[in-house]
Amino acid sequence: MTKPSLPELLHAAVAAVGGTERPGQVAMAEAAAEAIDDGSHLLVQAGTGTGKSLGYLVPALAHGERVVVATATLALQRQLVERDLPRTVEALHPLLRRRPEFAMLKGRSNYLCLHRLNEGVPQDEEDGLFDQFEAAAPTSKLGQDLLRLRDWADETETGDRDNLTPGVSDRAWAQVSVSSRECLGAPKCAYGAECFAETAREQAKLADVVVTNHALLAIDAIEGAPVLPQHEVLIVDEAHELVSRVTGVATGELTPGQVNRAVRRAAKLVNEKAADQLQTAAEGFERLMELALPGRLEEIPEDLGYALMALRDAARTVISAIGATRDKSVQDEDAVRKQALASVETVHDVAERIVNGSEWDVVWYERHEPRGGAAAYRPGGASLRVAPMNVSGLLREKLFTDRSVVLTSATLKLGGDFNGVGASLGLAPEGTRGDDLPQWKGVDVGSPFDYPRQGILYVAKHLARPARDGDRADMLDELTELIQAAGGRTLGLFSSMRAAQLAAEELRSRIPEYPILLQGEETLGELIKNFAADPQTCLFGTLSLWQGVDVPGPSCQLVVMDKIPFPRPDDPLMSARQKAVEEAGGNGFMAVAATHAALLMAQGAGRLVRASGDRGVVAVLDQRLATARYGSYLRASMPDFWLTTDRNQVRKSLAAIDAAAKREQQEEAEQE
Repeated sequence: MTKPSLPELLHAAVAAVGGTERPGQVAMAEAAAEAIDDGSHLLVQAGTGTGKSLGYLVPALAHGERVVVATATLALQRQLVERDLPRTVEALHPLLRRRPEFAMLKGRSNYLCLHRLNEGVPQDEEDGLFDQFEAAAPTSKLGQDLLRLRDWADETETGDRDNLTPGVSDRAWAQVSVSSRECLGAPKCAYGAECFAETAREQAKLADVVVTNHALLAIDAIEGAPVLPQHEVLIVDEAHELVSRVTGVATGELTPGQVNRAVRRAAKLVNEKAADQLQTAAEGFERLMELALPGRLEEIPEDLGYALMALRDAARTVISAIGATRDKSVQDEDAVRKQALASVETVHDVAERIVNGSEWDVVWYERHEPRGGAAAYRPGGASLRVAPMNVSGLLREKLFTDRSVVLTSATLKLGGDFNGVGASLGLAPEGTRGDDLPQWKGVDVGSPFDYPRQGILYVAKHLARPARDGDRADMLDELTELIQAAGGRTLGLFSSMRAAQLAAEELRSRIPEYPILLQGEETLGELIKNFAADPQTCLFGTLSLWQGVDVPGPSCQLVVMDKIPFPRPDDPLMSARQKAVEEAGGNGFMAVAATHAALLMAQGAGRLVRASGDRGVVAVLDQRLATARYGSYLRASMPDFWLTTDRNQVRKSLAAIDAAAKREQQEEAEQE
C-alpha cells in the first residue's frame, strides 16, 4: 500500500475535528515534518486560529516515533487529550494502518495518593499520622473538600486533580497527595499496585504520544533521573512560556516557616543532639530573616552566611541520623520518615546552593505582604530565594540533544526575528554554523486573521511619559473616555496589581454604569466567564490576564495597556540578567527588559482578535511606544494592526464598533 502523503493526512485530521484547512496550518505541518525527518529543530510562529495543534500532531504521528508534547496550560493539555488526539488518531488510523496510543503524564503531586487517603497524613507536632477526615469539621470548607475527595477516590479512574470538578483548595489537596521526595515508592507502599501516579507512568511508557507540562519537562531535564519515557521528538507548545517555567523549577527557596516545619517533622525521628542542632540553626536563621535585608544579595552578608552554613550542616547531620535510627512506636514510620527526609533535604540543598555561591546563580531576599494590606508582615513572610542567572545553557544541553525539537507559539518572533527567543533557549543566531551548535530555523506561518482590517493599534502619544508608581491622572481620564466610547467591552492590562486596583477604584466611581471586575476578587475562571457574559462589563488585572484570556466576540473590543510592561528596575533576576549581558558587551536593556516587554505586549495585543469576526482597538497609554527608539522593536512584535495616534479617530471607531455590536445583539434577540 502506498504511504499516505502529508496533505492527505492533514486533510483527514482537519475534517475529523470539524475544522477548516488553512495555508498557515499546511505550511506549519510541512516545516514540522521536515524538521522531524532530518532531526533538526524548528521555531514556528503560528497566529491564533491557525490550528497549530494539528499542524504538529499530524507530522509527528505520521513519523511513527514516540513524541512528547509539552504545554504550559491545563486548557491546552485537555484540548489535546480530550479532543484533538482522539479525533486525529481515529481519522488517521485507516491511512496509517495503525492506531497510535496517547497518554497524559504529570508530576506525582498532581495525583491522588491512596496511601495518604487511607492511612492519614504525617503530623508535625506528634508521632504518627492523623486522620484528616476526622480532624476537619465537616461544616468547614476544608472538611467539605476532604469528604468530596474521599468520595471522588472511589469513582475516579485517573486520580488526576485536574479531573476533579469543581476543584478543591490547595490545602485540601495537600492532605491527599505527595511530592516525589515524599513518596514511599511502589515496592514499599501497600497501595503501590493501585497507585494512580504509577499507572500514569506505565501508560506513558506504552504510548506513542505523551502529553505533559513544561514543569515536568524541566524536572526531566534538570534532575538527571528521567521522569519522561525515552522519545525521539519533542514538541513544545506555548513555547513563549518555557524559559519562565524552567526557571521556576530551577529556583530554590528558604523560609523560616519551611525550616521550622522540617525541624518538627524530624524531631521525633532522630537523637536529641541532632534535633537540638537543627533547632538552634533554625532559630538563628529566623532571627536574621526578620531583619530588613536588601533585595538582591550579590554577596551574602557574613551573619547570614554563618547561619546558612549552620543550617546546612545541621540538616546534613539530621539526614544521616534519620537513616540510622528506627522507632517502632511511630505509626506508619516509613511515611513519617519519608516526609521528614523530604523537608530536611530541601532545606539542606537550598542552603548549600546559596553557601556555595555559583556565579551563575542569583540570590535575593523578599518580604511578602499580608493579604490584609501593606502595613504589616505576616509571620514567616520573608524568604530567601536562589535562581539561575539564565537557563539558556541548560536548555541547549538538555533540550536539543538526541531528538528533534519543534517549538511553537503565537509569539516567538520578537522585533521581526526569532533570535531573541532563540538566545533565551540557548540557540545561536539563526544560520550560525558550528559543530557543537544545534541547527534550527524559524518559520512564521502567519495568521488567518486580517489584522490591519480587524484591529487598530492606538498609541496615546499626547499623554505624559509615565513615571514609576507616579500619579497618572491623565491616563485615567483617557481610559475613562475610551471605555465610554467602547460601551464597556474592555480588558484592562496593567503593569502592576497596584495600578489595576487604583484604576478599578477610580473608574467604578466615575462610570458606575460599566461594571468593572478586578483580578483577585474572584477566581480567574469566574472573572473571565462574567466578563464574556456581559458586553458592558470591563475586566482589569495584571500578568495572568495578559496571556490567559480568550474571549472572542463583542465582550472584548478594547484592550488597554496602561504602560509598556518593562520589568521593575529592582527585580533581582531581571536586573542581574541585564547586568550580565552588559558586562559581556551586549545591550542589556534590549536583550532583557525590551524582550520581556515585547513578549508580554505581543501576548496582550493577541487578546483582541480571537475570531474572524472580531473588531476592536488595542490602546497603549504610554507615549514611549511611539516616541522611544525601542518603540519600533516593540511594535514589530505585536500583530500588524493599523497604527494611529489620533485619539478622535479612535473614539469614532470604538463608537462605530459598539453600535454595530449592539445592532447585531438586537437582531439576534428579535430572531429568538
